[in-house]
Amino acid sequence: MPSTHDPIDPAREPVSAEPVGHDGIRVGISERPAWHRGSAAGITAFLLGVLAIPGGAILAIRGGVLLDSGASSGGLLLTLGIVCVIAAVPVFTMFTIVAPGQTSVRQFFGRYVGTVRNSGISFVAPFTTGRKVSVRVHNFETNELKVNDSDGNPIHIAAIVVWQVADTAKAVFAVEAYDEFIETQAEAALRHVATTHPYDEPGPGEQSLRGSTDLVSAELADEVAARVAIAGLEVLEVRISSLAYAPEIAQAMLQRQQASAIIAAREKIVEGAVTMVDQALTRLDDEGIVSLDDERRAQMVSNLLLVLTSDQRATPVINAGSLYS
Repeated sequence: MPSTHDPIDPAREPVSAEPVGHDGIRVGISERPAWHRGSAAGITAFLLGVLAIPGGAILAIRGGVLLDSGASSGGLLLTLGIVCVIAAVPVFTMFTIVAPGQTSVRQFFGRYVGTVRNSGISFVAPFTTGRKVSVRVHNFETNELKVNDSDGNPIHIAAIVVWQVADTAKAVFAVEAYDEFIETQAEAALRHVATTHPYDEPGPGEQSLRGSTDLVSAELADEVAARVAIAGLEVLEVRISSLAYAPEIAQAMLQRQQASAIIAAREKIVEGAVTMVDQALTRLDDEGIVSLDDERRAQMVSNLLLVLTSDQRATPVINAGSLYS
């Protein structure tokens, strides 16, 4: 498997199916399984290595004694004992212990040779070194950012990102520190998405940050995922955790929202009052309760609308006179 700086060789094993990141950076490495054997083989090899050192030492000592006494077999035993001790040394470099939810990224003198994902003790290639990489689910909350929405209003926004490592080789070798990388890219994506949507009152075909939180969160998750794919990271979920106007315009925007709410309420009250007045006049005419000319009808409409739309309780006034002079 070529490293990040190796030239591309057609004769070598193919690299990742998506070797180019969102910003055009080529990643010439992807995860593959490392050669290893399970717990039983690892424990057996460990025991053999433990026994080989004292056994080889005993053979070497015995061979030295026989060699001093002039026995011809002394040299053979001495050589065999030294070979056993030397052979046992690399055995102790062939063990790795992987906890559940962890992996071991193996390197042979700086060259990536694969990843061990099986938990427990494993018997691996000699003289390889390993780096522990967690594949558990992580989450973090971005800093509260101050940005301008698409209308130019300053807002404060933050998000929670849930992620995990999908490709351990890219996470280790493609970026310097993948946990810091995703935090920085998440804030950059959040800043970009926030500037493309209004905080409230979207136009035709638009989604607002406050009114379409689920859609904006999905868009944000897609953008964060595209930015961190180069590092072999998978984004599981992104949710907006904090959203508010900046303090310098919060009071003005609150007054604006209150005015909008009052207007909407007044429109509803007027609509209901007009309907009630129409029903009252229609019933008076249909049942012949009273005959009203245009002037009396206008006076009744005015009185009814005043009573129905007033914020305060109306006080009745008895008219003992006439509408006409």
